[in-house]
Amino acid sequence: MKKTTAINISETAKRTLQVEAAAINGLQQFIDHDFEQAVEIIARCAGRLVVTGIGKSAIIGQKIVATLNSTGTPALFMHAADAIHGDLGMIQQDDVVMCISKSGSSPEIKVLVPLVKSFGNPLIAMVGNTSSYLAREATLVLNTTVTQEACPNNLAPTTSTTAQLAMGDALAVCLIEWHGFTAADFAKFHPGGTLGKKLYLKVGDLSRHHQAPRVHLHSPLQEVILEISSKMLGVTAVLDEQEQLSGIITDGDLRRMLEKNIATDTVTAKDIMSTHPKVIQKDELAINALEKMRQHDITQLLVLEDKRYIGIIHLHDLIREGII
Repeated sequence: MKKTTAINISETAKRTLQVEAAAINGLQQFIDHDFEQAVEIIARCAGRLVVTGIGKSAIIGQKIVATLNSTGTPALFMHAADAIHGDLGMIQQDDVVMCISKSGSSPEIKVLVPLVKSFGNPLIAMVGNTSSYLAREATLVLNTTVTQEACPNNLAPTTSTTAQLAMGDALAVCLIEWHGFTAADFAKFHPGGTLGKKLYLKVGDLSRHHQAPRVHLHSPLQEVILEISSKMLGVTAVLDEQEQLSGIITDGDLRRMLEKNIATDTVTAKDIMSTHPKVIQKDELAINALEKMRQHDITQLLVLEDKRYIGIIHLHDLIREGII
């Protein structure tokens, strides 16, 4: 399609965002008794929330279903057009149905609503016209009325679908709090990808892939160098006679010691180690190790099991796993 008029792209984009932001802010006035009842009905139902719609509202419905499923509320999507050709069988006795529509009067919606009601399931309408057929027939109404679309012709679903999406998020967040859904619960449903790893991957899962470099307080310099070099982590722990952690030596400590031009034949680990090394427990989340490294501007932490030294977690481990 050929461009026919000059536009100010930045101004158009900003105006679009302003219109949609105002619409979302305006939804606050529609958080009423019906909304509260909808949250309670969904939270208490023994089945699932079946979300349906047509056109752009159907796409929004699929996103809402995805959000609900990932946050502990069982949900499924049923396309309104397919429903009347067999997919109505998706609705079970204990389910709640939510129909999303801007107009509330689409032909498919008018056919679908009586069929859903004949099953006896509660019907929630997320609708942009509270005088519509869908709103009149529904058990509860979630009002997503907007004054205008961001589209310059006031036709393409833009502001209206944004409002539906935001109302769906409000519903989902209320259900998260209702069920006391935690980050640990979230991790169970998101085991893949970077997000999942941040929620479940632990320090011990990474440190076990390394050898645990160690020397003792009176280990000579040559032994310290060989241990750091052979384990290829740029660091070694220093243990006392009872195998308790006393300190840490990094390759940086070795360089600084050599710069002093001191006699190296009598140097032991105790002479060059840093006391009070930064440590982390093996059962802590790997993302916590990253935060600790950033806080102290270091690239590795000594890993403990209670008070016992068991290994190293390095910044490269976190990079490799996509935590960073």
